Amino acid sequence: MINEQKLKKLYADGLSMQEISEKMDWGYKKVVYWMSKYGILRRTRSEATYVKKNPNGDPFKIKQKLSLREKELKSMGLGLYWGEGDKSDYSSVRLGNTDSRLIKKFIEFLIQICGVKKEKLKYELQIFNDADQQKAIKFWMKELGIRKDDFTQIINHPPRGDGTYRNKNQTGVLIVYCHNKKLKKEIIKMLEQVL
Repeated sequence: MINEQKLKKLYADGLSMQEISEKMDWGYKKVVYWMSKYGILRRTRSEATYVKKNPNGDPFKIKQKLSLREKELKSMGLGLYWGEGDKSDYSSVRLGNTDSRLIKKFIEFLIQICGVKKEKLKYELQIFNDADQQKAIKFWMKELGIRKDDFTQIINHPPRGDGTYRNKNQTGVLIVYCHNKKLKKEIIKMLEQVL
């Protein structure tokens, strides 16, 4: 017989059934049997992968008690995400724009309200191929205080039309994202509470 509380704790600590079996020197089938017997819900593969990638828990912590300024930042961040964010990608929080101030404010929301560590944020740059790529990269590095290594992708698009768009953006569209589907669900939940 396996102690129910011990089994629950080991599983809640992120160990798989195989790892519990090996650590405790219990047979794998025995662990499966007692998990079922005690009605311990098993993680999906996706949940198991998430636990393995985040052994210390979620890599974010949404702040609950907010000052007036933080409430304003939260409202602004949710509004920006509602208007400019990519809601179709189920596994990432993504927002793209040409305005560096807008991007900075969304980053501030992710860090101060959602508790995302700055190093977890990644950046993608999309520019027209007749723009100066190095100049665009330097612009975003300076504006956001990021390194060239923080860019995961730089995409050059061919220009469209005969150049009738007089004020074509020369610094491109910057996409900031955090790959975490649990954070995505939390932000969507916050949005639904205010809509």
